[in-house]
Amino acid sequence: MRFAIITHVAHKIYDGRYFAYGPYVREMDIWSEFVSEVEIVAPLASGSPNPIDLAYASKKVTFTKVASFDLLGPKAIFFSLLRLPLIAFRIFGSMRRADHIHLRCPGNMGLLGCFVQILFPSKPKTAKYAGNWDLSAAQPWSYRLQKWLLNNTFLTRNMKVLVYGEWEGSSGNVVPFFTATYRESDISEIAPRDFETGVRLLFVGSLSVGKRPSYAIELVEALQHSGVDACLDIFGEGAQREMLESHIVQKGLSESVRLHGNRPEAEVRQAYKRAHFLLLPSRSEGWPKVVAEAMFWSAVPVSTNVSCVPWMLGSGKRGLELSLRLEDDRDSLLDVIRNKKRFHELATASRDWSQRYTLDKFSTEVKHLLHGKK
Repeated sequence: MRFAIITHVAHKIYDGRYFAYGPYVREMDIWSEFVSEVEIVAPLASGSPNPIDLAYASKKVTFTKVASFDLLGPKAIFFSLLRLPLIAFRIFGSMRRADHIHLRCPGNMGLLGCFVQILFPSKPKTAKYAGNWDLSAAQPWSYRLQKWLLNNTFLTRNMKVLVYGEWEGSSGNVVPFFTATYRESDISEIAPRDFETGVRLLFVGSLSVGKRPSYAIELVEALQHSGVDACLDIFGEGAQREMLESHIVQKGLSESVRLHGNRPEAEVRQAYKRAHFLLLPSRSEGWPKVVAEAMFWSAVPVSTNVSCVPWMLGSGKRGLELSLRLEDDRDSLLDVIRNKKRFHELATASRDWSQRYTLDKFSTEVKHLLHGKK
């Protein structure tokens, strides 16, 4: 089976191998286990891989380079229109050669792929929609257009669209799905944490306006002002790093708030194991991978009510929802910190739920998608 992946994820070539964002590569390696050839259609960036990047494990990968493009502003739209015919032609060629077409959405390449795949109604296809599938959510027009095309059973045929959660208005194309990071062999006993040496909070994600890392820092400050010995470890990079560094210095938080940047998965895993709470004050999510990862290691998630988060948190049985009202969120955390029994109940429920969604189960489901149930 020749498997074509259409993605906006930028790739790099180093030492003869293709690298890309680590979590994405780990997932695509699982899909690649069940096919004989893989063709990736994606932009190719210059420079060396970042610490968070990984190379594909498969030796069966071929790469079709396309230009990156965006639709943000008149100038960008003008140059994108010049590039689109060649990009569409290369996507068409890849789809024509493929036995199975796989779209990564939402994204500009995914949007273009949604149009080109209409020309191949009989070919089996899957699309991984990694954003919020809520059809009534206020989102950019390009996201709404992708969802409309993927959900349309007349234009999009022989397609399984993998989304996070179950949503009203979804067509027969749509299949509720999940993402996993760890294997069943990673499951191990974790000693119950206590607060004798302080409260450890964790933020994992891009340092961007949408992820609100600054609110995580404000929440830790509020806990400290309430007499809690709290510290925050922040993993990730982004446009807000300089601003956050300045804020940390100005507030005298250098000893309790640490910016680690992008770090290898093994190091982030150890941070999950040490943390009491994961903070995710994000504006939007699809499947918030970091929430599921933290829960796997018994860290209690504290997240905004976005996408499928309420389902993941079991309506408060496995974590706390952020209101983004600082005093209210501080008080919710204080209630748990001061009630050791409740903290352990939340941590245990989080762990038990997340450990049901392993890479082993994910691999089995992917095989079914590609080859049908045996």
